[in-house]
Amino acid sequence: MAKNAAASFNKKAFDELLLRKMYLVPSFEIHNGPAGFFDYGPPGCALKANVLAKWRQHFVIEENMLEMECSNLTPSNVLETSGHVERFTDFMVRDEKTRECFRADVLLEGAIDALIAANPKMPKEEQEAHRIVQRQADSFDVDQLHEMLQKYNVRSPSLVKEKGAEPSELTKPFPFNLMFKTTIGPEGTSVGFLRPEAAQGLFCNFRRLLDYNQSRMPFAAATIATSFRNEISPRGGLLRVREFCVAEIEHFVHPDEKKNHIRFRNVASMELCLFTAEAQLSTGETMKTTVGDAVASGIIDNQTIGYFMARTQSFLTSVGVDPARMRFRQHMRTEMAHYATDCWDMEILLSSGWTETVGHSDRACYDLSLHAKKTGTSMQASQRLAAPTVIDKTVAEPNKKILGPLFKKTQKDVIAAVEALEGDDLVAFRADLDANGSAVLPNTEYTLNSNCVSFKTEKKTVTEVKYTPTVVEPSFGMGRVLTAVFEHSFSQRAADEARCVMHFKPSIAPIKVGIFRLINNADFDPVVEDIRAALAFKGLVVKVDSTSGTVGRRYARADEIGIPYGITVDFDTLQDQSVTIRDRDSMDQIRVPIAKVPEILENLVSEGRSTGVRPTDPTRNLFAEYFATYPKLTQSADEAPEAASAEA
Repeated sequence: MAKNAAASFNKKAFDELLLRKMYLVPSFEIHNGPAGFFDYGPPGCALKANVLAKWRQHFVIEENMLEMECSNLTPSNVLETSGHVERFTDFMVRDEKTRECFRADVLLEGAIDALIAANPKMPKEEQEAHRIVQRQADSFDVDQLHEMLQKYNVRSPSLVKEKGAEPSELTKPFPFNLMFKTTIGPEGTSVGFLRPEAAQGLFCNFRRLLDYNQSRMPFAAATIATSFRNEISPRGGLLRVREFCVAEIEHFVHPDEKKNHIRFRNVASMELCLFTAEAQLSTGETMKTTVGDAVASGIIDNQTIGYFMARTQSFLTSVGVDPARMRFRQHMRTEMAHYATDCWDMEILLSSGWTETVGHSDRACYDLSLHAKKTGTSMQASQRLAAPTVIDKTVAEPNKKILGPLFKKTQKDVIAAVEALEGDDLVAFRADLDANGSAVLPNTEYTLNSNCVSFKTEKKTVTEVKYTPTVVEPSFGMGRVLTAVFEHSFSQRAADEARCVMHFKPSIAPIKVGIFRLINNADFDPVVEDIRAALAFKGLVVKVDSTSGTVGRRYARADEIGIPYGITVDFDTLQDQSVTIRDRDSMDQIRVPIAKVPEILENLVSEGRSTGVRPTDPTRNLFAEYFATYPKLTQSADEAPEAASAEA
């Protein structure tokens, strides 16, 4: 099903529709603006807002998360602490002649695709060997990547368009930092960056979030944000851009408790398509299994990351992404950071191939520990014990007689830092003193000799233990989610390929209802306005189309912007106070009393939620249920209603 859908996709018609109907347009188009920036037009802007509202309902509200909005501009010291200044890079190569730059792993992936396409009789085993290299392209180090570029004889694509031009050589790959650098303040001495992702604001606010949550653990914080990356080779519409929307979740949990999730039983039976790290390096085949079985067998490391993977699949299905074109790809060890325990990307099959859309990472306590060490701010939570417990506790005692003359004005700060030592910091500091005779006091710049501090063990009754939480992070690239929604919603009428349709889910459609007069007759105006006002009162976005042309032509225009339902007011309406409701997807029509229209359309647009019953079957066809209840209109495919006749 997925392969057939991708093969029949008319990319040219799709791209033309997005631009013509102003879903998405290049930024600063009349000035020939730089690549990697896009503006959302009216339907695109409304669709994005509806998808984000759905995300907020699905995660923030239903999971009781704490939502924040953090600054776009981030001081350099924050991103130095997180490692972004040093390591937030892609490998780049440069054309030796034109000096044009390209992302190295993307060129390698393209070369492998071209090699396989040029050799259709290549044995399957040989193809798979090339695919294994391709799947590792973005995890190679600089030397491995250079070796593969040489092996596949990758040359610059820069002069390929010029007749008779020989492709030129490329430089050896080198790292390029993707962050946009700027200065803060008029002096120009304080360096900052436009944030490349949204997580650091949540990490830096962990202490306050924990206090706001009355010290209860676990909890999750969420944010919808704009991020910025100076991409080497922007391409694919919203897939790789320099300014983009992300929706991120940081789930904070005790390291020993992530194995279990309180709501895991709600998703345990959900079936996922998994592409394991082992399969990527061997068979290249995916497997289908329930998330419960995947966690039980150790394929997915723990219930918490498995829970969020299932919730992600559920969300994407709810906004119209085809489940048959979804898979979770596990990161290979060479892709994961040293502190990560498990990472899975939700990949969606688009016309350009499988595309990473949502990342799910178990980041352990790495981020919180980095910020705590740099700032001296506690990033620990507390867990109350079932009963008071007596423990042997090692404490550090400052030698004030030595520290006073040695540090003078700062002696109080040094003494307080010594007395505050505990846990891993105390153990590491003592080990340094024993080994070297001196050590840097943790979270400070002060170096102490061994005679400045003594250690003793004392009995202490404790009622709680402190720990640094583990973080499980689902991170959504919302531009990529929207691209999937656009592509998976697009089709062309079987009887007329010129008629394009966007089959948006009613709950995310930019416009919910179109109202059409059979002809432009002043007698219809009061009825149209009454219906429009009644639907607007229900919170439904309505478009009244009073343009010329047949109703069928106006239906076609409505289909292109994804309006799921249309109401037609005709001469019979003036006699019997009833109207026609048309379903976009089936093109079926029913005759309904005007008094019933607001209730019916509210239920259709909310996908059943307006009745107060939570929908459990995503395949349920509500319009078909109404179609079985109300008089139908029989007509050939999308004929104007004047040719239709009502039947009971």
